[in-house]
Amino acid sequence: MGAVRKIKTKRRTRDYDQVRADIESSKHLSQYKATKDEEDLPGLGKHYCVECSKWFESEFNLVGHKKGKNHKRRLRILREEAHTQKAAEAAIGLGTDNGVRSHETVVEMED
Repeated sequence: MGAVRKIKTKRRTRDYDQVRADIESSKHLSQYKATKDEEDLPGLGKHYCVECSKWFESEFNLVGHKKGKNHKRRLRILREEAHTQKAAEAAIGLGTDNGVRSHETVVEMED
């Protein structure tokens, strides 16, 4: 029997929908930051990357992080449109006509 892979929760960052809500609303971000004690955070919580939801010890480390591959990858993912239920239904062909039928379809149905 192979090794069981456990979900790593120690270094788990916030999900993309949570980060999008942080970016769109400063209230949402302030509520999240209010749940953390400044004394327990690196750099007393002064250096924070919103997109990656990470705290850093110094401004130098934050600037270096923003130049890195992981930060840029996360920015690219956040720029993409979020998945919605409407898009999922359209992908399988549900709800794409929005109740509007073409003239040809109506004529065929009447015959």
